[in-house]
Amino acid sequence: MKETVKKFDQLEVHIFENRDALGKQAAKRIETIINQAIDRNGEARVIFASAPSQNEMLFYLKQANIDWTKVTGFHMDEYVGIDKQAPQSFTKFLEDRLIKDVPMGRWYPFGGTTDSVEEDLKLYTKLLNEKPIDLVILGIGENGHLAFNDPAFCDFSDPLTVKTVKLDEVCRNQQVNDGCFETIDLVPKEALTITIPPLLNCKYKVAIVPGPTKKRAIYRTLLGEISPQCPASILRKTENSELYVDDDSYREVKEMKKE
Repeated sequence: MKETVKKFDQLEVHIFENRDALGKQAAKRIETIINQAIDRNGEARVIFASAPSQNEMLFYLKQANIDWTKVTGFHMDEYVGIDKQAPQSFTKFLEDRLIKDVPMGRWYPFGGTTDSVEEDLKLYTKLLNEKPIDLVILGIGENGHLAFNDPAFCDFSDPLTVKTVKLDEVCRNQQVNDGCFETIDLVPKEALTITIPPLLNCKYKVAIVPGPTKKRAIYRTLLGEISPQCPASILRKTENSELYVDDDSYREVKEMKKE
């Protein structure tokens, strides 16, 4: 398995030839972080991303040597008002690809578990802030978003832990490109999201971003201005941050740097 490692400011970038190799190695790294947290604290608190970019990693992660009974799981975003059993639900995404296959100690779906959006936000704020989070597993959107912090709503100093946001057109189109919805008209316009500060305050940040549709976002993340206009760019200024890419998503950076 060929792996190249580079540093962009504080962000450690791991480059692989294909998605499968990326997913396998990212799962190994996540296994190590989770087990270290369990050894240190007796438990691990982990925030998961829900997107097709995570498929290969999740496939290997559920085979990892982890005492899942000592893991508390969260996920970082969800559409407002979506049926939790709908195939597009991020809760269902994770339950189908991980939760049903491992004996996770505690699993907290985001949204749709109380009588209102406001109560959902209060509950998730309470759950997330009970103890430090050991690991967040991130994706990066085609518009550079982290979770559903699209550029128009991204605040690197956001005072909230979670909030409701409107989704921009690039973000909603990505859901069509990913095969989650047939047309943009079917994509919800609002979502719940964990904000940027609590994501960055997690002890370890591991972003998994394969595929050609993400090459522009990776270019802006690594070589562009550090700005809310590309939310993921802030990872370059955040300690214990790692990015796992494949040749397809890293292509524009490679061409610019003539590696």
